[in-house]
Amino acid sequence: MSVTPTEKLIISLLDKGDRRAINLLYEHYSNSLYGVIIKVTQKEEIAEDALQETFVKVWKNAGKYDPKKAKLFTWLYRIARNTAIDKLRSYNNRHHREVQIDKSDVYILPSMNINQDVMDIKDHLGRLEEKYQIVLNALFFEGMTQQEASDELKIPLGTIKSRLKIGLRELKKVYDPLNK
Repeated sequence: MSVTPTEKLIISLLDKGDRRAINLLYEHYSNSLYGVIIKVTQKEEIAEDALQETFVKVWKNAGKYDPKKAKLFTWLYRIARNTAIDKLRSYNNRHHREVQIDKSDVYILPSMNINQDVMDIKDHLGRLEEKYQIVLNALFFEGMTQQEASDELKIPLGTIKSRLKIGLRELKKVYDPLNK
């Protein structure tokens, strides 16, 4: 992998935590990254927000960049693309929550098929450890994406995913006593 002098300088500055790295990154890569992001989001306001968040993530995760694993642009591209996808999901969740009453199956279901225990899921959530309650509440009742929950709760994304998995497993035990 050949590395340009500019990339070497940026990598060195990132490694040292030197803020000049962000200016150089923005100057040399913002147009390309914006192109990646706009392709995913198709909306300028989301793309601009995602680009800004991309650079924040790059700065926060600068210590994780390993030039032996990927070229600088590849690393930046992945962060930008994933940020764009998260932003688009978040936007869609907030702006497309329409209830379509004419297409609802609620009145067609026989009531005996409804598990009455599931109707009080928030009560059952209270049986879990608080750390699982917080994550499940953010994801299912507040409509956050995993990334949004991570940012909002200041919990690493991997921990959010683990707590979601464990929390759902524990909740399943509440609803399926034979599965304990």
